[in-house]
Amino acid sequence: MHAPTKSHWATVKHILRYLKGMSSFGLHLNRGSSLSLHGFTDADWEGSIDDRKSTDGYIVFLGTTPISWKSGKQCIVARSSTKAEYKALADGIAEVFWICYMLSDLCFSLSYVTTIWCDNLGATYLSANPVFYARIKHVEVDYYFVHNRVAKKGDTDSLHTLQRPIR
Repeated sequence: MHAPTKSHWATVKHILRYLKGMSSFGLHLNRGSSLSLHGFTDADWEGSIDDRKSTDGYIVFLGTTPISWKSGKQCIVARSSTKAEYKALADGIAEVFWICYMLSDLCFSLSYVTTIWCDNLGATYLSANPVFYARIKHVEVDYYFVHNRVAKKGDTDSLHTLQRPIR
């Protein structure tokens, strides 16, 4: 900022042209829809034929608008479907908390509880029941992260609801 050059000015013009061309794109939040934050997580256990790694992902909605999503191959080979799903659940919860912190920095308060949907019964039970943990100790870090957030139901910085969708 103290000694701009012609290349800096060219970069600024490039950014402004890009923004002008993208002005018709964006996320549309409807005025009438509720602005609850909720997410969905899923994983396919041993989905890759080459290395048997699972692919997991999440999507986070603010009201009816998707605002964050990710899909990718897990870096480890999951020894059970619960482990693969639990890893996806932990990643999804981490993203939801980051979004909650970002919204609070913007002075935006959510009027509804945050809900994460997980379609694996084992991962759902594991998140709420520490007794079940003894059988799969190899997910220790993710277990503590998810379980501590579910256990703090009254805390405003915690995950309020963990539910399994009806199929």
